[in-house]
Amino acid sequence: MIARITGTLVYKSPAYLIVDTLGVGYRVFVPLTTFYEIPDAGQPVTLCIHTQVKQDAINLFGFYNAADRDIFQLLLAVNGIGPKLAINILSGIAAGELIKALAEGNLKRLVNIPGVGKKMAERIILELKDKALKFMTQEEVPGTLKALPGADLREDALSALVNLGYKNQAANAALDKVAGQFPADLTLDLLLKNALKALSG
Repeated sequence: MIARITGTLVYKSPAYLIVDTLGVGYRVFVPLTTFYEIPDAGQPVTLCIHTQVKQDAINLFGFYNAADRDIFQLLLAVNGIGPKLAINILSGIAAGELIKALAEGNLKRLVNIPGVGKKMAERIILELKDKALKFMTQEEVPGTLKALPGADLREDALSALVNLGYKNQAANAALDKVAGQFPADLTLDLLLKNALKALSG
């Protein structure tokens, strides 16, 4: 599985690139955000690669940095999104802006991306909103989510509270109530302890 390519950029177009590495030319599909970052043809280039193996082809998708590739792979986890649509999405919005839009549930911003309709945008937000938080720094996390380092911790806390006999709605309300009180290094024990206090109060 090819994860990175370093070589000479021998052909550059918005559709795809050709990178020559030790005499072998690799065709690499890239989003426009990567296309604008890389040098002109004839210059050395390094790309982080996602390899798609199909029955009749091996396709390479390249990105200027590993974070962009990770977000591309995140998009592929959404039902109905293949590599071409994921590339199209990242051509219409910078990766960092996409993560922010997902975390905030900004449907309008996603619908403005060519090729993404309202239903697809809703599906992307539904499936990726919580996962998007993991790509953000503590300062970037919006609103009341700022205190929670990720969706997994909240889900674990919610599950534990429900197992203790609390109603899902009450447990969620308690977690929301105490969300803004914690440091960035929040632990599950601390989150549960304060949520239980809120529930008993």
